Amino acid sequence: MTERYVLDLQEVDETQVAVVGGKGAHLGGLSRIEGIRVPAGFCVTTDAFRRITAKAPPLDDRLDQLSRLNPDDREAIRTLSAQIRRTVEGIAVPDDLTAAITRALARLSEQAAYAVRSSATAEDLPTASFAGQQDTYLNVVGPTAILQHVSRCWASLFTERAVTYRQRNGIDHRTVHMAVVVQRMVFPHASGILFTADPVTGNRKVATVDAGFGLGEALVSGLVNPDVFKVRHGEVVAKAIAAKQRAVHALPTGGTQEVAIDSRRQEQPALTDAQVVRLVQLGRRIEAHFGRPQDIEWCLVDDGFQIVQSRPITTLFPIPETGDQENHVYVSVGHQQMMTDPMKPLGLSMWQLTAMVPMHAAGGRLFVDVTRRLASPASRAGLLDVMGRGDPLVRDALETVLDRDDFVPSLPDAGPGGPPTGGASATIATDPAIVTELIERSQVSIAALERDIRTKTGPALFEFLLKAFEEHKRVLSDPLSMQAIMAGMEATWWLNDTLQEWLGEKNAADTLTLSAPDNVTSEMGLALLDVADVIRPHSEVVAFLQGVEDEGFLDELAKLAGGTEARDAIQAYLDRYGMRCVGEIDITRPRWRERPTTLVPVLLDNVRNFEPGAAERRFEQGRQKARQKEQDVLSRLRALPDGDRKAGEAKRMIDRVRTFIGYREYPKYAIVSRYFVYKQALLEEAERLVQAGVLPEKEDIFYLTFQELHDVVRSNQVNDRLIQQRKDAFRSYHALTPPRVLTSDGEAVTGAYRRDDVPVGALIGLPVSAGTIEGRARVILDIAEADLEAGDILVTTFTDPSWSPLFVAVAGLVTEVGGLMTHGAVIAREYGLPAVVGVERATRLIRDGQRIRVHGTDGYVEILP
Repeated sequence: MTERYVLDLQEVDETQVAVVGGKGAHLGGLSRIEGIRVPAGFCVTTDAFRRITAKAPPLDDRLDQLSRLNPDDREAIRTLSAQIRRTVEGIAVPDDLTAAITRALARLSEQAAYAVRSSATAEDLPTASFAGQQDTYLNVVGPTAILQHVSRCWASLFTERAVTYRQRNGIDHRTVHMAVVVQRMVFPHASGILFTADPVTGNRKVATVDAGFGLGEALVSGLVNPDVFKVRHGEVVAKAIAAKQRAVHALPTGGTQEVAIDSRRQEQPALTDAQVVRLVQLGRRIEAHFGRPQDIEWCLVDDGFQIVQSRPITTLFPIPETGDQENHVYVSVGHQQMMTDPMKPLGLSMWQLTAMVPMHAAGGRLFVDVTRRLASPASRAGLLDVMGRGDPLVRDALETVLDRDDFVPSLPDAGPGGPPTGGASATIATDPAIVTELIERSQVSIAALERDIRTKTGPALFEFLLKAFEEHKRVLSDPLSMQAIMAGMEATWWLNDTLQEWLGEKNAADTLTLSAPDNVTSEMGLALLDVADVIRPHSEVVAFLQGVEDEGFLDELAKLAGGTEARDAIQAYLDRYGMRCVGEIDITRPRWRERPTTLVPVLLDNVRNFEPGAAERRFEQGRQKARQKEQDVLSRLRALPDGDRKAGEAKRMIDRVRTFIGYREYPKYAIVSRYFVYKQALLEEAERLVQAGVLPEKEDIFYLTFQELHDVVRSNQVNDRLIQQRKDAFRSYHALTPPRVLTSDGEAVTGAYRRDDVPVGALIGLPVSAGTIEGRARVILDIAEADLEAGDILVTTFTDPSWSPLFVAVAGLVTEVGGLMTHGAVIAREYGLPAVVGVERATRLIRDGQRIRVHGTDGYVEILP
């Protein structure tokens, strides 16, 4: 009976996390790898922990209280977790458990020194490392001290940081148990950490070794800077040797002590290059065993390496699976589509099935493989040009990869050169009737989809949808539509480039495109101002909306004075624009029609901040400014040498940009309109699966790909475990930052602006809408939490069309993601808002409420004192 409380490390492996925790399981696995030395030891199992905690009746109540606390209520968590720790530490260890631990010590040597280490069951997992969340005690001597430290390890499951970490990661405190690893202490000459992939760039072929003298605690605690070595293909390719002034050494009587290092040794490397290479070879063996890059703690003892820990590196962005060993270069779809959040599996697969080019999923995001286009000189220039105009950081990242001569193969010609870079629009006339016809074609196609899908259910629905996706792609690739989009974009580029050359004026097209016709996204923002006009006179309705939480609030409105008109106005808005939402390229995201409360804060801001008739006035002011700008530009051009010709060319391009630039927004509106039709049909199918007892809840279908859902509908069977794994993985993807450019080596290539024309300390970005504005920064990550006042500057991660209702209420825009022709930039120009996009880490570097100055013409942001 007692033996289940203690297991030798040699008896366990990585399948036994539930018994010996993550650390114990990994150490057991490590001890079985040929050529890997692990200090001898044993695990006190989770059965022992359960037995101890069962002896503390008040623990259940306190765990209930703990789970109800807000993760941000640090004071309450600190107080309650301290009470729980005291309770656990105060429980007497039963005699049979004491005997089992003492026997295990006697087998190893009772008076030797040991490391006593916490090993929780939710630790060192592929999706959450929990690094540093529980405690380790070094150089513990004697059975009494070891038993005392085992109790401390049990209690460390409830440190404030461990409790907060679990709550933030959605992990139930009751489901996590604590094992304890007791290992023979090693007294190393040097120790440190080996990452088998570069933890900064993500490159899987570059290993990084951090090394210092003495015990590894000096590095982990930040007491000293380590020597850092980088190893690629079996050789040290870079190293930085630090001045290591202190080390942590073990004391003969137990415990540890900081000691000063002799000045002659401080700048000596802790390892020789040969030792570093040998260590990385061991690391590669460990990585192969666990099947993923590892973060490994090592010790150098008598010229031999001992491994005291290995865990997965959870911060690396996954690499798209290709099934070959070739080099690949991937560009992020999310950075083009203004949606860098992770997508659920159904969302990923639906976008893949309806996209014009093959897309690869990784880390809940989509990527396009551009290797072949980069490999051929014929297509490379066009790709770099289009990428550079959209987002200079992507272009710079691609050029960084190309500068490494050996990574992208050189092909004579890869055939068609990717996105059109000109020419395609040369034949199209500047005729507003073209845009009218394109919009009508799209509306007819969507109406047919809505009509024909109504009768389809079961497997027949999926057959129908596969055909609908082909129609979807046909509409998207309509040559006339592509020509209209390119005509507007090329006219913008021509005006910006040529007027800067002729008149010395930057970004002239920004003003010339104000209030351009047929822009469905800017119309959507103005239309919400009209809804606010209907609501504003009715104080009872305004008061009611301020307290709205329930999605059924529209039905309640009719009971109030003025409520029927308010409901009808909101309903009409939702009928026209309700298929939109933040992150709308992911079909699984809740649409405004499904969650109308999302719009209420924006609507109330509009009621508060605007006068009646604001939408019409706003649009007319933009039109007048554009007209005045046109007259100004043309008169200045006529005064130049050859001025009539120059003015004539500019006039043709101004007409062209105003004819076509608004249509740039329409295809996305059409895609999202189609998506909502698909989604409603699939949710009805999900409801049938719930009624049949196949699925517990409708939204579980979001964690299946389209093809998997098709199989479930055919078979009426679902793999519950797969859905749970997908939910866990999706949760973990939120912690990952998707790179603009990713290589098959796993390297995230960020790119740089390479500019020296901005003030020191300014945040550099891409200028997309001219003008300079100063005001209060509102850092908003969720449109439903908007609380804006006139003159505020919106700072956010990305903006897709669903954010445009906020644009009417702000004075400027700063985003982390975006390019010259992405939606936020187009709408900022439409409304005349100074805007800078592509500002790396803007939401972290700018604090909510700070005063900032946005230089929309020159592309930088200043944080004001």
